[in-house]
Amino acid sequence: MKRSVALGVLIGVGALSMIVAARQAGGAGQQAPKIVEVEKLKDNLFVLKGGGGNTAVFITGTGVVVVDAKNPGWGQPVLDKIKELTNKPVTTLINTHTHGDHVSGNVDFPATVDIIVQENTKTNMGKMIPNSTAQDQTVPAQTIFQANNGRGLPKRTFKDKMTLFKGADEVDLYYFGRGHTNGDAWVLFPSLRVVHAADIFSGKNVPLLDANNGGSALRIADTLQKGYDTFKNVDTIITGHSTQMTPADLKEYIAFNREFLSDVGAAKKAGKSVDEVAATWKIPPKYVGYAPADANRLKNNVKLAYSELGGGATK
Repeated sequence: MKRSVALGVLIGVGALSMIVAARQAGGAGQQAPKIVEVEKLKDNLFVLKGGGGNTAVFITGTGVVVVDAKNPGWGQPVLDKIKELTNKPVTTLINTHTHGDHVSGNVDFPATVDIIVQENTKTNMGKMIPNSTAQDQTVPAQTIFQANNGRGLPKRTFKDKMTLFKGADEVDLYYFGRGHTNGDAWVLFPSLRVVHAADIFSGKNVPLLDANNGGSALRIADTLQKGYDTFKNVDTIITGHSTQMTPADLKEYIAFNREFLSDVGAAKKAGKSVDEVAATWKIPPKYVGYAPADANRLKNNVKLAYSELGGGATK
């Protein structure tokens, strides 16, 4: 009898465990909470992390300027977090480039918000070519805009430079040329000595070069150099996916990209294939703290550099 009771208890416990496990498994299939982390840079400037590219929130005298809106479904969490920081309305949204983890949240912003991008980015957002090599574009953003009847697409564009507002509220937008894409906007907050570089300087890593949207292995270092030369009164650089950097970090990143192109050019001249270079090239030890090169990204960049250096890519 005791044995039967014990067996029954074990069976009951086992069944209960299976039910709990099943419920936990079901819960695992549900969306995880969208947690937006806040990093305060200045009294009126914050970086919101999580859910895609780093978002900047600049609180002006009359409203809020937002830079980048993250992945699909993250626009509202961003807006909710902004309400915790200020009761002022969001008036302006700047997208630094076309990738889905920077623009998809646009659709959650009020229709009254002024959305501004570089003119090439507007074209790219209109077609939103998915980039299979872009790890930061996991969801094709064209589905977001199509599903929302064009809501969230830009209303205004600039070519090389645009200035918004005046005095302490001034925001300057710059475009220096091709790099990550052909529409990478730099967003300067001159009164705070801070610039948001986004994914043209996403962090200390091998850059993601989106050739489908105009990215360039040949031009990125020169484009970065123009930014470095322009922003002489900047102390802090907001990156696309990493921590804040300094002008010294940007200078080093320029050298890193120049060295990569030089190495690839020498390899091409020596007759090495794209696969050979991608399999053997390593980040030089002097670049301390750089993330290990992603194999697919590295091969993509070598192939693009070979193509841009002339003669097509050597397979």
